[in-house]
Amino acid sequence: MPTDPQDALLIVQAGLAQLSTLIVSYSFSAIGAVILLIAGYFVAGLAERSIFAGLGHIHGFDATLRHFFSKIVRYAILILVVIMVLGQFGVQTASIIAAIGAVGLAIGLALQGTLQNIAAGIMLLALRPFRIGESVEVGSVAGTVEEIGLFATKLRTVEGVYILAPNSTLWNQPVRNFTRNGVRRTDITLSIGSWNDIDRGQKTLLAAASAEKRIRREPAPIAFVASLGEATVSLTLRYWTTAADYFATQIDMTKRAKQAFDNEGISIPLPPPEAPPPGARKQ
Repeated sequence: MPTDPQDALLIVQAGLAQLSTLIVSYSFSAIGAVILLIAGYFVAGLAERSIFAGLGHIHGFDATLRHFFSKIVRYAILILVVIMVLGQFGVQTASIIAAIGAVGLAIGLALQGTLQNIAAGIMLLALRPFRIGESVEVGSVAGTVEEIGLFATKLRTVEGVYILAPNSTLWNQPVRNFTRNGVRRTDITLSIGSWNDIDRGQKTLLAAASAEKRIRREPAPIAFVASLGEATVSLTLRYWTTAADYFATQIDMTKRAKQAFDNEGISIPLPPPEAPPPGARKQ
């Protein structure tokens, strides 16, 4: 059946009117979306810088945590802006938020161990059981801390070996920090023959300690009998030094204590001779 030209014209005019309405509507939406994106970008940057600067005023707050929290705020604002822009075009934002939550849950389950390391890293940076340059022992891991990251901590052992330890491993075990208190106690024990004068041996050890400038005067060094054997007496010299001088002083004082005993004629018993093997002939 032929269409009336007048009816066709009316249909075209109605379609053009609807198209112009859509163009105007979406033009305003597009302009609003662009403005919202630009404003959101600058607001996210301003919030990141403000959070970073604000946390910097907190004494002792770690720089790594400052970067971490400021970036989280920035990305959270940007995600919110994107959702608002999609809402400008009639997209159901509730379904988008639900999808983001589902994706976040799936990623969290897939990266459960990694997230544990991040959480442990944040706790290590916040509570500071150890700092860079400190000597620590955590379980089977021991060394000097070189870097504390959000995922792992770098250490260097006394042998110069590089260790990368996951933060969750370090956080879940007791930490022995050898540097934090600034001072350390050292015990040096030497055995002398039981026929020697014990008091003289103790005075000799204290004299050697008083000549060492790295040994602290408070608490004062002490010397005492640690144990008694059949033909030996074990004398211990106990003193305090700074944590930085611990190993060097221990090495030097062990040598000086032996030399002081030699100078005073205090003998250190020799080990008993080995028994000859069965059946060996006497020479």
